[in-house]
Amino acid sequence: MPKSKILVIEDDRAISEILVYNLDKAGYEVSLAIDGRDGINQAQLKLPDVILLDVMLPIIDGVEVCRRLRSKPETASAIIIMLTAKTEEADQLIGFSVGADDYVTKPFSVRVLMERIKALQRRKTTKADDEDDVVTRAGITLDRRRYRVSVDGQPVELTKSEFRLLDTLIRQPGRAFDRTELIDSALGEDTLVLERTIDVHIRALRKKIGSNADAIETVRGVGYRFKED
Repeated sequence: MPKSKILVIEDDRAISEILVYNLDKAGYEVSLAIDGRDGINQAQLKLPDVILLDVMLPIIDGVEVCRRLRSKPETASAIIIMLTAKTEEADQLIGFSVGADDYVTKPFSVRVLMERIKALQRRKTTKADDEDDVVTRAGITLDRRRYRVSVDGQPVELTKSEFRLLDTLIRQPGRAFDRTELIDSALGEDTLVLERTIDVHIRALRKKIGSNADAIETVRGVGYRFKED
């Protein structure tokens, strides 16, 4: 079963290092952004389950980041927990008004924050049905929760990298991803590979999905996209 994805958007190095270390140790797949613009880009690329969002961010502040993420279908359902040194009730109400699920003031206990993340995930799982984790397009069905893929009803075995690559593409049809973005999404930021490695994975993925291979389109000079419905 794939790990839950958490995106930390925090410009304070000390806090971000503590969060990344503890979340990674707890078994989450963690990504880090240090400003609002990068946070939005990474959220749209990696589609995290949970976003820890600092309010006072450079370039684009946390409130605006939250508002933009909630307005986009691909990130609208993510759990967003805002982190801030502000304790005024009015500030918290602003956070909730733009779609934050929770509001944690600094300094905070990492253990308590972890329990709040788990509680929010349990609540979401209870309310949501399997459709949140299952997407079907062009005859291809991908189930995140069960880590399964089928083509025209027939199961297809994919590697972890192929699954993550397909997951990234199929959930944002029509969006062109360049090879660097797909490396970050499917193989991980810290993977030292050539951009052409993605081409190898795409060829293998197309072969496995057979007659539905044309659902993954080549964008000349850029990379790849999943065709729009």
